[in-house]
Amino acid sequence: MHPPRRIAVLIDAENANASSIAEIMAIIATHGRATIKRAYGDWTTPQLGPWKKVLSQFAIRPCQQFRHARAKNASDCALIMDAMEILHAGLADAFCIVS
Repeated sequence: MHPPRRIAVLIDAENANASSIAEIMAIIATHGRATIKRAYGDWTTPQLGPWKKVLSQFAIRPCQQFRHARAKNASDCALIMDAMEILHAGLADAFCIVS
């Protein structure tokens, strides 16, 4: 018997809908165990208000990314860098990118 897959769930909260997270997490559970759960965005903006309500419910760690320049997506860059770190450290068997 194989242990469940360790799945890293990385969420671009600025582009994903918080109301879908329960369904997404249920689907992920059919493929393994979400061992890393992070949501990226500028948490100082009112746009992410709906996400703030579900973060603790699903044990998702918010990752703050300030918008320092126009036309730059700091959240995407942080998500990609974290994915590469997780991959190279061998911390996950699979990834689920939510955007």
